Amino acid sequence: MKRITATEIATQYEYMDKVRALAGHERRYFVRTFGCQQNEADSEQIAGMCEHMGYLPAISPDDADLIIVNTCAVREHAELRALSVTGQYKKLKARKPELVICICGCMVTQDSRVSDIKRSYPYVDLLFGTGMLHRFPELLYEELTTRRRRFAVDDTDGCIAEGLPKKRESRSKAWVSVMYGCNNFCTYCVVPYVRGRERSRNPSDILDEVRGLVADGCREITLLGQNVNSYGRDLDDSCDFADLVSEIDQIDGDFIIRFMTSHPKDANRKLIDIMASSKKCARQFHLPLQSGSERVLSAMNRRYTPDEYLKLIEYMREVMPNIAISSDIIVGFPGESDDEFNETLELLSKIRFDMIFSFIYSPRVGTPAAKMENQIPEEIKSARMSRLLELQNQISYEKNLCEVGKVERVLLEGESRGDSNMLTGRADSNKLVHIPRDEVSERQIGEFVRVKITRAEPFALIGELEN
Repeated sequence: MKRITATEIATQYEYMDKVRALAGHERRYFVRTFGCQQNEADSEQIAGMCEHMGYLPAISPDDADLIIVNTCAVREHAELRALSVTGQYKKLKARKPELVICICGCMVTQDSRVSDIKRSYPYVDLLFGTGMLHRFPELLYEELTTRRRRFAVDDTDGCIAEGLPKKRESRSKAWVSVMYGCNNFCTYCVVPYVRGRERSRNPSDILDEVRGLVADGCREITLLGQNVNSYGRDLDDSCDFADLVSEIDQIDGDFIIRFMTSHPKDANRKLIDIMASSKKCARQFHLPLQSGSERVLSAMNRRYTPDEYLKLIEYMREVMPNIAISSDIIVGFPGESDDEFNETLELLSKIRFDMIFSFIYSPRVGTPAAKMENQIPEEIKSARMSRLLELQNQISYEKNLCEVGKVERVLLEGESRGDSNMLTGRADSNKLVHIPRDEVSERQIGEFVRVKITRAEPFALIGELEN
């Protein structure tokens, strides 16, 4: 793992200044992001560099002089959507030849996709992989001054780069990456191949970032990592993830701490105990299960059993009775039998998650699972997904009904996507809460408010501002 030096970062700031000096007119940038929260955090860094280079944000791609598509590779559907969106920019390039189109992120760390883009998307000017993000100003400057296509795909195990600018999407909520990469090699997952090996940021850098965010009025800090429980194993000091959470909890200010994602094989009682004694940790835990079948979990290389997972959940609820628990489930993993899928349903009925994020298995080139026999037909996977969702939606609704009449502290985020007359926020449990817009003043957006829950839906709570 390579830590980018301060000198190298200073060089990138010099390139940012060079790009700014090239401007002969007002220029605008547009970032389109696919995938996980880590990609969103990366896009905030891309936006920060763009603005340091003199670009202003564009409302739409039509108004942009620079378009960056930040891609995901976890599922084929995400890759195809990114390519489809990129294809729509062909007409923009024809109309405005000076437009610079970039593709970055996990998808372009795969050789097959790079070849496809070189051949089929000749109007794409620049590709750069996850390990080259910090060199974006340099790469952009070279493209602008030479007008030659650049393909900067780094095949190393990744790096840590501190000190680059960020343009936060929200003033009240922030993603803070604590580590990058993954060493787990689950048989269905491409992340270790496209994000590199696990590498942790220094605790002091993380703490400084959080202090700065809190001083600026940030109310929710979400710590990010492919497996946050592995944090610190590559550092010289003895700070593990639980210690890091404890240190952040002691920072002065009115804010809450969330984190994702935890791996069940590494989540431990130390972390759970620190959460239980914490003043700022949200009473919410996202712990991916993936399957309720011990054989399937073994085939996935998850390295825990359903019983071990269940014991973790039981301990969480023992020390934090009000904790909300969410999970990830994969449906239709190669070889999954009807009985094994039913084991997943049975475990869901027993655990009763507050919510789940469910996915139909998608073969990823280069992963062991893609080569396994007994790939499940799409119609069977879809039917199983329907059964899974039917069960979980009922559980979620029943869990939400228990919230009616309670008063929740809610961080107001803004206008509801589905109803302009409602504002949306998230409770400590991370559940969506909608309240009538006319009950709230605009200055309360981005702040905590107390909401009495009056109605429940499967995917959200509805309430009114407490008097």
